Amino acid sequence: MFTGIITDMGRLAELHHGDSLRARIETVYDMSTVDLGASIACDGCCLTVVEVGPNWFDVEISAESISKTNIGDWQVDKRVNLERALKVGDELGGHIVSGHVDGVAEVVKIEEDGGSTRVTLRAPEALAKYIAPKGSVALNGTSLTVNEVEGCDFGINFIPHTKQVTTWGGVAVGQRINLEIDTLARYVARLREWD
Repeated sequence: MFTGIITDMGRLAELHHGDSLRARIETVYDMSTVDLGASIACDGCCLTVVEVGPNWFDVEISAESISKTNIGDWQVDKRVNLERALKVGDELGGHIVSGHVDGVAEVVKIEEDGGSTRVTLRAPEALAKYIAPKGSVALNGTSLTVNEVEGCDFGINFIPHTKQVTTWGGVAVGQRINLEIDTLARYVARLREWD
């Protein structure tokens, strides 16, 4: 489990394609405190650490994960949002995030709004019903509050701090973004199916 509070922007140092995709990610994390098999959210995807070095870790990514996320767009030198798994007793500053990406949204509009940036994204139609004004979403692993919703489009407002400490400072129209809907919304919808 994660909170959606990004604690590092890693850099994709290597990508190796085989039966699965193996990625080496450089980080400022103290890798002596990360066990093999640990989970790290990489742009919102919960991935398993399979090897570590002094300032890097490797993950293996299945074809299933690639098909449901924007990982297929990854290239060497790309920056990715990182968050280590939540520990019992940690502060829950964002919202409960599983790291199980539901689909990919697309950035359709970016506007400067005072000191912040307003970004409009388009969710896949099957996921749009789970997104509500003032609800939570995780976008590329970042816990965010939805401002408004119109059909499949929804708006997010980014303050300067968020743009500085995450990859959101370099967002562009057309970019594909990992979307995880709020866990509570998922369960409420499932319960309604039984009414």
